[in-house]
Amino acid sequence: MPKYRGAAPIQWAVLNGDDTTGVCTMYMDEKMDTGDIILKKEVKIGEDETTGELWERLALLGGEMLVETVKEIETGTAPRIKQSGEVSMAPMLTKDMAKIRWETQKTQEIKNLVRGLNPIMGAFAFYKGKKIKLWKVDCVNDEELEKIVDIKSEDMKNMSSGTIVYADCKKGLYIKTVDGILQVLEIQAENAKRMEILEFMRGNLLKSGEIFE
Repeated sequence: MPKYRGAAPIQWAVLNGDDTTGVCTMYMDEKMDTGDIILKKEVKIGEDETTGELWERLALLGGEMLVETVKEIETGTAPRIKQSGEVSMAPMLTKDMAKIRWETQKTQEIKNLVRGLNPIMGAFAFYKGKKIKLWKVDCVNDEELEKIVDIKSEDMKNMSSGTIVYADCKKGLYIKTVDGILQVLEIQAENAKRMEILEFMRGNLLKSGEIFE
């Protein structure tokens, strides 16, 4: 049965880090998304997939299902499956939820936020008072980072979340989180275009020890 009801089910599936989602057709009734199910299909969500990418896949699947549903209604073979089980509301997204909260959000939660708000509004943080949007990121642990750059786990222990662990125009940008390291892959400065991180780093001076807020 549909897990989410409301205005933004696709976005919330990504924001919550769900592994699967799907499309269904249903009969209308007086409440929101509570009608009997006609057809349903489930799909896996990629670990790096964004809301925009998932939306495109589901749109194609939804079109195919709509044609199939209409045919079944015409032939009188369309089923009526009562909805059951727990559901969650999927309310409209708000601008304030796009702010990354370095003090409380874990690395995977930040990654899900970035994926879930791409391309709708973009997750953001502030750097030296300027809004910076993160469009693509990945999770890295201390051991993985040690293999990429010359920095040791003990050097990061006392860093506050949001601190730049490493910044380099050849190896990229890494930021400390409450439980790991966030690797930034695509970024956008205030009043600028989206860029791959290495392109961005060639024209913007970010230093280790400086902080995103």
